[in-house]
Amino acid sequence: MRCGVQGLSAAGLRSLRHCRMENYKKTKIVEKPCPPPFTDLPADIIEMKVKDGSKIRNLMGYAMSKMEQDSVRQILFTGSGKAVSKTITCVEIMKRRLKELHQITKVLFKQIEEIWEPIVPEAGLDALTVKRNIPAICVLLSKDALDPQEPGYQAPGSFDAFWTETLKAESQGQMKRKQGGGRGAASTGKHPRSTGGMPWGP
Repeated sequence: MRCGVQGLSAAGLRSLRHCRMENYKKTKIVEKPCPPPFTDLPADIIEMKVKDGSKIRNLMGYAMSKMEQDSVRQILFTGSGKAVSKTITCVEIMKRRLKELHQITKVLFKQIEEIWEPIVPEAGLDALTVKRNIPAICVLLSKDALDPQEPGYQAPGSFDAFWTETLKAESQGQMKRKQGGGRGAASTGKHPRSTGGMPWGP
């Protein structure tokens, strides 16, 4: 059966039962340009584009060598999909080494297109283009003060303060569970999880 669908969404692809995906292979991924979430950034700002396969040691070696220069005041970390967690790790490493950095975090979605080609071209199947939205993160770190009213702003040292409060709340919760006999956790064999906010943004 011939299947010639272009611009198919991920949901549409799942529902297209007669197009058996074992007959296809993913050959290309195209990332669509994403408007920058920040305005008025210097044209020569250092941008660290974190990829899933990036080495944190290499990223941080370059980023630190730049930010240790007095003339460099800001740096931008960006990552999407599987690279989001690695981007956050790089940001937190830099904040621990340079203590007085102001931070603004923006979370958004980036569109990508996956190109799927038929494994056997002679089977009469057309190529598929699957459009997907994946999470992305942009983090601006600055030696100079940033607007504290800007959504996503985080003051210097706020990460440590966050974890101090989180650990304090967790300790108090454990004491209450012990005093109450821990019936909830014991009966299910599961431990309650903390639901505090993320340390890298509000």
